[in-house]
Amino acid sequence: MAQLNLSFKRYIEETLNILARPKKWVEAENLPFYLRNLYLFFEVSILDTPCLAMAARDEVEQTPTTIHKHIIQVQKKWGHEIIYVHPKVSAYNRKRLIEHKLPFVVPGNQMYLPFLGIDLREHFKKIRNKDPQCSPSTQTVVLYTLLHGTGNGFTPKILAGHLGYTLMTMTRAFDELQAVGLGVIAMEGRKRVLRFDQNKKKLWEKACKFLRNPVRKRLWVKNLIDEPLGVKAGLTALAHYSALAEPANTVLAIAGKKWKKIKNRNDVIELTIAEPDACELEIWRYSPRLFEKDDVVDRFSLYLSLQANDDERVESALEKMMEQITW
Repeated sequence: MAQLNLSFKRYIEETLNILARPKKWVEAENLPFYLRNLYLFFEVSILDTPCLAMAARDEVEQTPTTIHKHIIQVQKKWGHEIIYVHPKVSAYNRKRLIEHKLPFVVPGNQMYLPFLGIDLREHFKKIRNKDPQCSPSTQTVVLYTLLHGTGNGFTPKILAGHLGYTLMTMTRAFDELQAVGLGVIAMEGRKRVLRFDQNKKKLWEKACKFLRNPVRKRLWVKNLIDEPLGVKAGLTALAHYSALAEPANTVLAIAGKKWKKIKNRNDVIELTIAEPDACELEIWRYSPRLFEKDDVVDRFSLYLSLQANDDERVESALEKMMEQITW
């Protein structure tokens, strides 16, 4: 968020009456992907103290516990003070950040820098989620491109055939991609053609802030027939892609529409708690079978479904999984 960088600079200068010169931290390239995906990093000297600003790429708040873990990871590469920068912080999270003595700045609202003895508070804006998110159908277009490449471009009709959506739905997906700056639409004759003007790795990094967790909800289910209810997902899938141990209960994913058709069957029993022979069933916003391979969900969807997990083992396994992708 370039605007957040500028707001941070102005807030520091106006509040402390100093000249701040934030510059890109080149060592950020050596950080795990999930950290680079969540934050922008820039160096800045505040009252002769070298600091590293860890600025959120979007307005989704991380928990103070997660922020603390991320700071610990970054400290392995940076030996000075680290400041969490976010355009908004809820009252509850603000209190917990201070309890943990985690330095943070909300430009225009608050500056908490305990290593300098600074705790300045102004006003607090009502939190709103302004970042657009792709609809499930639009997200599948991005994932299809990441997995299969762009070729010579796509028309709504071609993608409708590949992804199982209507022509009208794909037309709306094109509009969404163009609106958030992910795709370029051109008229070739009477056809609208979608192309992406970046390679797959850059597309993924740029698209992440618009892509959502494919999991709508999770259930505990006992399946009384031999046929699996869905494809392997969650920690079961992550164990397939990494050295992480498999969970005690298998995790499967199923499309929401399919779940509606089978949830009232006598051979599918929904449970209130986990049981040894039950599976954890993820209800997805789009069909996990669209991009599965060997009955396992694709890496990109899996990453999106688990990126909020605070377990360091899961974070590490996700990072290694993404490093294995051939771009």
